[in-house]
Amino acid sequence: MAQGRVTKRAVDALYCEAGKDRAFLWDDALAGFGAVAFPTGRKAYVAQYRKDGRSRRVTIGEHGRLTPDEARSQAKVILGAVEKGSDPIAERRAARAVRTFGQVAENFLSLHVAAKRKGRTSEEYSALLRGHVLPAIGAKRILDVRRADVARLHARMADRPFQANRAVALVSAVWNWAARRDEVALADNPAKGIERYPEQGRERFLTSEELSRLGDALRDAETIGLPWAADEGGPRAKHLAKPDNRRIKLDPFAVAAIRLLILTGARLREILDARWSQVDLERGVIFLADSKTGKKPIYLSAAAQAVLASLPRIEGNPHIIAGAKEGAPRADLKKPWAAVKRAAGLEGVRLHDLRHSFASFGAGASLGLPIIGKLLGHSQAATTHRYAHLDADPLRRAVDTIGATISAAMDGGKAEVVPLSKVPRR
Repeated sequence: MAQGRVTKRAVDALYCEAGKDRAFLWDDALAGFGAVAFPTGRKAYVAQYRKDGRSRRVTIGEHGRLTPDEARSQAKVILGAVEKGSDPIAERRAARAVRTFGQVAENFLSLHVAAKRKGRTSEEYSALLRGHVLPAIGAKRILDVRRADVARLHARMADRPFQANRAVALVSAVWNWAARRDEVALADNPAKGIERYPEQGRERFLTSEELSRLGDALRDAETIGLPWAADEGGPRAKHLAKPDNRRIKLDPFAVAAIRLLILTGARLREILDARWSQVDLERGVIFLADSKTGKKPIYLSAAAQAVLASLPRIEGNPHIIAGAKEGAPRADLKKPWAAVKRAAGLEGVRLHDLRHSFASFGAGASLGLPIIGKLLGHSQAATTHRYAHLDADPLRRAVDTIGATISAAMDGGKAEVVPLSKVPRR
């Protein structure tokens, strides 16, 4: 074991003798600092110290990548930390044990979301993580994720403000979950303080005239069929049916599902997954054992009950909206809805807008937001409040009364007060 001044010339001359696994050169000016040579020719700088009665050695860096003076400076820091009670090796091991954001996120999905959230939520979180979040910050140790990283992710998704905001919220949720497990500090959440993009309201309410067109399209879909688009310039154009014959009838279960969506204000999966055993026609209710907000009754109007009465029951399939697969509900309504809205001239209208339209007609009839919220199955009153601006009847009566009073006074006549009917408190 050689000892002397650790210099570039000395380290270059250091070699490992045959039959040995390494050779050391220890610095005679800084105790614990040295260089090591291996049989392969690789050389490195090391710092050696005693901790809890044991001798420990930590590698500082490769010879050639570090100069002796650079390595000596780092050795002073390491050995000084040991004097203050630190253990560099234990700290390095702890640092390597810190999981990446991606590893934590995968646990968040499997241990938290899968157990405590609905299946649709789990799918949305998974798609957002794998499509956007993990490619950006998944490989970073979770402790190394900074606000700047999340801000860059948010900025890259500026053309999709809704998704961008959800991505930041999801990063925040993963971090807070990890904080509850003492992996990170709650106060260091890197998603905190990032200003969200403004989001345009996505509610779309059908007018009475649009509902009329929708009704016509649904009647055609189950009787004469809906027209289908054809490529008149395609290679098989001459084999196409005549324009008058280019119609196709839709699956009666698909048409019934669309009718039930607009007549009940229910969510898509609530209708598609509903079972005949949950229907109580005497009370006019479908009792869902589970929904986005837990147990929920779907109240059936006479029109909705008529739709149910028109549907056949498929032997071996418990679902109201039977699918092609034995015993299973219909998977979705994408194709039939695309055909219906094209025929009705409702391009851009989503199936979920039927739920908004149901609520808008209730608000316009001044049924009261608490009642509408119960019909929709909202767990929070704030969710229903988005329809408050549609509840115009009480305001209309109020403005008519005020206007009539002011107008009569300005005309020099006696102000006539128009009595208001009592408006229910909200």
